[in-house]
Amino acid sequence: MDISTDLSMRDIDYAKLSAAVIDDEESTRDVISQLLRSLGLRRIHTASDGKEGLDTVIQAEPDIVFCDIHMEPVDGMTFLRVLRKSTVGNVARIPIVFLSGDALEPTVLEAIDNTVDGYLVKPVSLNDLKKRIDVLVWGL
Repeated sequence: MDISTDLSMRDIDYAKLSAAVIDDEESTRDVISQLLRSLGLRRIHTASDGKEGLDTVIQAEPDIVFCDIHMEPVDGMTFLRVLRKSTVGNVARIPIVFLSGDALEPTVLEAIDNTVDGYLVKPVSLNDLKKRIDVLVWGL
């Protein structure tokens, strides 16, 4: 049996994971949180903008962060740049996935330049979230 088959067959316990969902729209935070709960995640932290998100991520140190880009007063790009420079714990290395309705090339390229780990265009599905978690957290 090769390694990739062995990894895909291992038991994945999503209940062991924690996530942060940062979005200025409460309904979006609720939907993403519900999708994550349906995967089995139980520890989900939410924030309504990048500043609140920074505080939340530094305090909670989740395994993965899902973040909108266009928010006020602190947007997702600023959140990402500040987090990547953080010296608090291991927060600079937490995988960040942008969730955005903005699929324009300049925005996506800026996100990549700022070392985002993933980029999903809204609306996202349960399968989209699961695939990102599986790759970024479990290495599948």
